[in-house]
Amino acid sequence: MNILLLGKTGQVGFELHRTLSPLGRINAPGRAELDLADEQAVAAYLATTKPSIIVNAAAWTAVDAAEEQKVEAERLNAGLPEQLAAWAKTQNCRLVHFSSDYVYPGTGESPWQETSPTGPLSHYGKTKLEGDHAIDQSGADHLIFRTSWVYSARGNNFMKTMLRLAKKKTELNIVADQVGNPTPARLIAQVTTLAIHNELEKGLYNLSPSGETSWQGFATEIFKQARRAGEELTLNPEKAHPIPTSAYPTPAQRPLNSRLDVTKLEQALNIQLPDWQSQLALTLCEYLET
Repeated sequence: MNILLLGKTGQVGFELHRTLSPLGRINAPGRAELDLADEQAVAAYLATTKPSIIVNAAAWTAVDAAEEQKVEAERLNAGLPEQLAAWAKTQNCRLVHFSSDYVYPGTGESPWQETSPTGPLSHYGKTKLEGDHAIDQSGADHLIFRTSWVYSARGNNFMKTMLRLAKKKTELNIVADQVGNPTPARLIAQVTTLAIHNELEKGLYNLSPSGETSWQGFATEIFKQARRAGEELTLNPEKAHPIPTSAYPTPAQRPLNSRLDVTKLEQALNIQLPDWQSQLALTLCEYLET
């Protein structure tokens, strides 16, 4: 299997580079080797490397910045997937792509299913949805995994930010009316690799751990687990105060409901996705040991 992995320096891409290794030869160009914003450069690279499977973990993930840098966000989140899908269709190549809960309208309290109506609230969400539609309409053999609240032991993310602040602050105000599924990049990579190996039927799948929590609930669990692991924090978990989204305005509107229903994926792969708390423990352990 000749695998082209894009976005190897990101949280998900880094984990994929490790888990995909047993499946075949991996081409994983960095930014210096391939400018993904350059359509002609991408076309030339595809023509030269001729992958049998493309795993696209590249994306514009700066949600607020996307409100201003719309062209850049559109290229990475919509234009690039469309280009990859068009090439994959003509070359009989499978494309694996990662999407976001931000494509949904963020209302209600029921977990979103793959068939739920979409309605992104931000430009970032709109570009991710455009990418999904372009892949689906291309006719290429593809897998799209929608996930939420991604974090890992590396890179910039909520878990690491909370740990850093908990060593400096005695109190924190954290949004409590946004609810979702904290998803470690490692789990995304593991399930993706399993799906590729098992030749999962093409289509769209939600991918996250089981269970749900708010950002404030997630933070509180981070603090509790870190303390049990021996981390010295100045912040007591009880001092992580809940606040509404309205008290923390951002340029891009956030969905209140980011819950994902993963029934389709579990049934298709005959697996049971683990709960988010146990996945946090594994990720936290990895981070603290580095």
